[in-house]
Amino acid sequence: MILSLFQKIREVQLDFWIIFGFFAQFLFFMRFFIQWVVSEWKGESVIPLSFWLFSVAGGFCLLLYAIHKVDPVFIFGQGLGLLIYLRNLVLIYRKNKTAPD
Repeated sequence: MILSLFQKIREVQLDFWIIFGFFAQFLFFMRFFIQWVVSEWKGESVIPLSFWLFSVAGGFCLLLYAIHKVDPVFIFGQGLGLLIYLRNLVLIYRKNKTAPD
């Protein structure tokens, strides 16, 4: 089973969608990396705005990739996640809009 997995990986042709998928996954990974770096810097667990921005960017790109692959599990997961990320950005925007200057 492991050998057949490695054989399939070796047979992958680098086309636009494979590169795009890796780029999307990189964007999605960056949200965790940034959250970790900022938390270490502040000495406490925090979720910076950039976490949500990378979540939206990565989630949207992964959703496009999932649609291209016609993977309903992946489409559902990324689509639902994208709604949650966008909702968090709306909540942050509302809080910042009503905060005193």
